Amino acid sequence: MVHTRTPDVLVAGAGPVGLTAAAELRRRKIACRIVDRLPARLPYAKAVGIQPRTLELWDRMGLVRAVLDAAVPMRGQLTYVNGVEQPRIDLVLPPEVPYGFAALPQYETERILEEFLAGFGTRIERGTELLSFAQDADGVTSRLVDSSGSEEEVRSRYLVGCDGAHSTVRKGLGLGFEGGAFPEEYMLADVEVGWDLPHGYGVRAMHRAADGSVDDVLVCIPLPGPGRYRMSMTVPAELSAARKADRPEPGGGEVAHGLEGGVAPTLAHIQTVLDRLSPRPTTADAMRWSSVFRISHRLVDRYGRGRVLVAGDAAHIHPPTGAQGMNTGIQDAFNLAWKLALVVEGTAAGRLLDSYDAERRPVGAEVVGRTVRHAAAGIQADPADPATVMLREAQLLVGYRGSPIVGRPGDDSPSVVPPGPQAGDRAPDCAGLTTEIACYPLRLYDLLRGRGHVLLLYDGEDEGDGGQDTRGFDELAALATTLSHGRVETCVLLGGRACVGTTLLPVYRDARGEFARAYGARGPSAFLIRPDGYLGSRLTPPDGRRLAGHLAQVFQP
Repeated sequence: MVHTRTPDVLVAGAGPVGLTAAAELRRRKIACRIVDRLPARLPYAKAVGIQPRTLELWDRMGLVRAVLDAAVPMRGQLTYVNGVEQPRIDLVLPPEVPYGFAALPQYETERILEEFLAGFGTRIERGTELLSFAQDADGVTSRLVDSSGSEEEVRSRYLVGCDGAHSTVRKGLGLGFEGGAFPEEYMLADVEVGWDLPHGYGVRAMHRAADGSVDDVLVCIPLPGPGRYRMSMTVPAELSAARKADRPEPGGGEVAHGLEGGVAPTLAHIQTVLDRLSPRPTTADAMRWSSVFRISHRLVDRYGRGRVLVAGDAAHIHPPTGAQGMNTGIQDAFNLAWKLALVVEGTAAGRLLDSYDAERRPVGAEVVGRTVRHAAAGIQADPADPATVMLREAQLLVGYRGSPIVGRPGDDSPSVVPPGPQAGDRAPDCAGLTTEIACYPLRLYDLLRGRGHVLLLYDGEDEGDGGQDTRGFDELAALATTLSHGRVETCVLLGGRACVGTTLLPVYRDARGEFARAYGARGPSAFLIRPDGYLGSRLTPPDGRRLAGHLAQVFQP
């Protein structure tokens, strides 16, 4: 057996979740290896929906343009019940949200992430499987085997399991994974149809029995290409029987979730469902692939132990309703990666990783519960108002108030909680920022792209009205730089006619007052934005002592 000690972090699993984790680690100059047992990327359009919040994270990383070039817009959903069209659902978000909903085959998402990762000199080690691991106080020893049968022992400081619903990492940690399985089997197929339904809309066609229950369903998600959709539907009895004869049912505690082998649906199976449920007479053609999949709903009892952590389907599985699964996993990976990077490079203590479970496991629990409810009754049955439902489906309402590493609402004022986002909330985008050099307005996310922690120092006071002076801003920036070991960058935002005089800090003008409105900023304020786009702290007025207290929660004291 070969013994090696190369990576700071070993990532098991090269789906979208593992690739996002590895790419963010490498972007932050952390030595990383990523292995996957499959010899090549699967050519299946499995997870296809990309949420606006995921696009915001990829924007922060610097790879969103490639996704936008390859994806198609998801404009809404057309619903039919017993052949009768229901009210159309349009996926409309507030104008300040920079990205809409999109659809892209999973293999294309993986291609883009893999190419981005390769730009940092790291490639997927394919055909390489994690067999087992053992951790101690200083690191993790993992046993790998490649396609030739050669074994390798790898020593890393951390191991991240992004290895799916049947995760070796989760099982090796002995994590609880409670939940259940849906009895139904479903067919998936990637086909083309010739109907005249509006471009960019998903289709959900259902049949309700006399008692009101749904006994037949067809769901179609648009993909790049004329008339191309990924379709899902229930498995017919004859195909289910043939599959049971071809392979045994899962047993021995195995999780029944995801694509299954055995007898695959044919184009004739797909056409039979279309003949029953399609809102327009149409013929399926050009089938690229088909499969059967099962659905379970489960959640780990913790997102890791010691130096070994899990993300994505290794931590939570649930119905695909609303395209929440892959996106939730990608956000797990990003949340974990920036924290791991700080710990590995020594600018944060290991306890920072405790916040990963504290922040992400409640999100996983909410997503599992919501998708199970929606699978039973549909998103239309959600009791929240439509605007809130849309923001939640876009994952724009995910937040971390109460996290051990963010400030508390009202911390910046002894008596009044200011308007706008609080510590732990998503940092919204806004437009209309200008400089004395750029002849075009910038968005706030343009300032954040490619950076880690960013301290925004805002002064909206008019000149001569007692606004923050240059020395105060420079001193705060120097404090943040020192206490974060250089990991916090500072920008100044000015509203009205405010002027900070001479400073070496980057200065932007909130020319249209959009930042002030979006953030509820009035007088001098400080906003510390984390690498994942959430507010770590907001201070009104800026205060060095309180800023230092927050930085001590994140960075090595």
